[in-house]
Amino acid sequence: MTHTAQPSLRPRAQREDAIGTPPQRPALVPAERYYSAEFAALETERMWPRVWQFACTLDHVAEPGDYFEYRCGPYSVLVIRGDDGELRAFQNVCRHRGNALCTGAGSQLRELRCGYHGWTWDLQGALRRVPHRKGFGALPMSEFPLIAAQVDTWERFVFVNLDATAVPLRDYLEAVPEDIAWNRLSEFRCYATMTIDVDATWKTIADGFSETYHIQTLHPELHRCMDDVYAPQTIWGHTGKSEQLYGVPSPHLKESVDDAAVWDAYVCTQGALMGVAAGAPFPAEQQLPDQSVAEVIAGRTRAFAAERGVDLAWATDEQIMRLHQYNVFPNLSVLTNADHLTVLTSRPGVDPDRGELVMTLWMRMPPGAPRTVPADMRLTADEAHPGLVLTQDIAVLPGVQRGLHQPGLTHAVLSNEERRIINMHRNLERYLDVPEPDRMTGGDTDGATAPQTPR
Repeated sequence: MTHTAQPSLRPRAQREDAIGTPPQRPALVPAERYYSAEFAALETERMWPRVWQFACTLDHVAEPGDYFEYRCGPYSVLVIRGDDGELRAFQNVCRHRGNALCTGAGSQLRELRCGYHGWTWDLQGALRRVPHRKGFGALPMSEFPLIAAQVDTWERFVFVNLDATAVPLRDYLEAVPEDIAWNRLSEFRCYATMTIDVDATWKTIADGFSETYHIQTLHPELHRCMDDVYAPQTIWGHTGKSEQLYGVPSPHLKESVDDAAVWDAYVCTQGALMGVAAGAPFPAEQQLPDQSVAEVIAGRTRAFAAERGVDLAWATDEQIMRLHQYNVFPNLSVLTNADHLTVLTSRPGVDPDRGELVMTLWMRMPPGAPRTVPADMRLTADEAHPGLVLTQDIAVLPGVQRGLHQPGLTHAVLSNEERRIINMHRNLERYLDVPEPDRMTGGDTDGATAPQTPR
């Protein structure tokens, strides 16, 4: 018997769509802010030094002497696990003449010694040695510690902020930690990061992971196994989220989609999440009467988790099949369900038309699992193949960036379905003090709930 895919794991009356209440007019965002050198300079001056940024994971800096260099544009921050076990962050600069102290990531660090002239600090940031110190005259060592940056953690995420007066991280994250607390994020371990050089600005990259409007066109395979219509969105301020149910066809599809077709699409796009190789046929013989394909996928996901010692008995089918996507201003996107976590960040590149997409990859592990030092890779967009869907996302970005330069395109035109992008621009305008004539117009002005930028 052929089963037709069921539309949802919960009653239809409880579902909200991705659009919400449409505005009277679309939001118009000036296109030049995606490529203007002047606008990028304002971001470097007024925004990047003042926001909380996801830098690395606790798996990168788990043991005394572990360190990780986080770079964003011209800024560089060292995250260090001190020999006393404390996590600290410092601006990556020698107090003598500005040389960078460390690059990359590593372990067994005992001190921070400048490779240019040999000034040396301990892991708590205190200056300990200055060669030929008498040449400086009076040089009190206590007056030249490393310049501290704020560092804080949420679950296994490590964040940094160059602004010593910035609001606490927990305040900045708003409702996100409480909203996803059910998912036990502390059980995930990072096994790799992938930094991909992209011919597009950080905002163009971030936009691609802030809306589902493109699913029906760019991801036809995903369209057959994900509900991109009843995908509710919430805006909190600096943050927002969207939810998408997997294992069901999009309501946009006019033709009937049976369970085997949904299974094939899920295997093609998400098969690794349940340990099923591409081309694996739908296990119709294992499907119980009245069991949906989403429930079959959820069951297979539990079995795959059990193979590595993870018990997902606590998670409902919906918690396994519903993806929660959180956006944290300016550049963080967290994608997670009961057995999946991928973190995406976008960062500025060497000029306003280039940027970096950083993928932080995780796996839920059983309690007490040993730490694995993450593998950190850097690839070009042509070299990176991070799965079908993300490869499609990356491939479209250079064309978007080129298009934004065209003289006839003065504004990007955004739907309420793209309101997480709109919210990013609202926050950006606050941090940059964008003059009124240069601000975006239209859209749901009543939804501008972002807090006032800290001074």
